[in-house]
Amino acid sequence: MAKYLVLFRLTGETMKRFVAKPSDRAAVVRELAESAGGSLESYYWMFGQYDGAGVFVLPDSHTMAALSLAATGSGAFAHFETHELIEASDLKLAAAGTAPARPGMPAPSGQP
Repeated sequence: MAKYLVLFRLTGETMKRFVAKPSDRAAVVRELAESAGGSLESYYWMFGQYDGAGVFVLPDSHTMAALSLAATGSGAFAHFETHELIEASDLKLAAAGTAPARPGMPAPSGQP
């Protein structure tokens, strides 16, 4: 299973409806994740550039893409950004996987 971070910003109209009639959005998002064979690990509201964030555990990127399409198709979001998360312990494996590509990869211009 893969983990994905979703950063989102709601439309003004969506936020207006939420303020007028508050509800447990995490429960709705959790149900969506579970319907796709995954889970919602965490869900937060936040200050700043984004209104909130969620961490999903899902079978694969196609599943995340389907959830993204379902969410953005609702019209509730002004911005919806998805990032696959990599465990820190997997970074060594990822770095080791670059070895075959390095010999033929040209250096950036002006560097040895």
